[in-house]
Amino acid sequence: MKMEFKSEFIKRTKELMGRESGELLEWLMKPLKQAIRVNTLKISVNDLLSRLKLKGWSIRKVDFAEGGFWIDEREESLGNTIEHFLGYYYAQEPASMIPPLILKPEKDDVVLDCCASPGSKTTQMAAMMNNQGLIIANDVSIDRIKILKINMQRMGVSCGVITRRSGQAFSRMTDFFDKVLIDAPCSAEGAMRKKPYIAQEWRVNMIAKLSAIQNQLIEAGFKSLKQGGSLVYSTCTLAPEENEGTINFLLNKYPNARLEKVELSGLKTRPGITSWEGKSFNDEVTKTARIYPMDNDTEGFYVAKVIKE
Repeated sequence: MKMEFKSEFIKRTKELMGRESGELLEWLMKPLKQAIRVNTLKISVNDLLSRLKLKGWSIRKVDFAEGGFWIDEREESLGNTIEHFLGYYYAQEPASMIPPLILKPEKDDVVLDCCASPGSKTTQMAAMMNNQGLIIANDVSIDRIKILKINMQRMGVSCGVITRRSGQAFSRMTDFFDKVLIDAPCSAEGAMRKKPYIAQEWRVNMIAKLSAIQNQLIEAGFKSLKQGGSLVYSTCTLAPEENEGTINFLLNKYPNARLEKVELSGLKTRPGITSWEGKSFNDEVTKTARIYPMDNDTEGFYVAKVIKE
């Protein structure tokens, strides 16, 4: 499918990136490389790599994600191997691995994955916790929950409970969770490399609608977080309204929300922007991370980490 950008999207990209806008648009048209995350709940990294190399696969480590590997050459589809069916790996874009690595769930934590399906981050966190503790894996759609259930079973997650409710409803569970992950529904501008049709379906008016939902989700997640707990907010969009705008909303409404700088060894990030279309954001948003496709050969992504003081 040939990708064609809407004129309004090109205009916004120029406003966001300046001289680098052309490079960003070129990268958004490049096919996304495939990658996997080893599921250490079922197999060691070395054992899986040995199996895949015997198949003739060409594999490279993802610098910033432990257990993450780029797949350069292979004969089989990633979703059609015995190792995939056994849950030895999850086909996962490396940028998608970042939010759990920033959240750092530990064994015995009580964790909320607010928008969990299809389960890439839920299963990643379960492995990080060694299946000890509790993950509430929530989604609002029954069809998405079916996919989430299949992936959690395939990956051997035993510390997870699936719930179906709106993310906003968790605002009633005050001071309950040690960690909260909100990988929010978004306009997915950064995912065009994987899904070119997004460029055709993109509409500028959907950004404001999504931003309103994202504000509700992050507020509910923050209310449900214990004092001293951590919340990671992430999207796969470039739109400032859905990224820094959402974090700015939280900081302005809750004085006990503090940002922690997003850093990950081996990952190139850029600081959050402090103004957009005449609106200024709290200077603290520079501690959040913008991840552009040309910087790490990934999707476009945004990650923020909030501490509840």
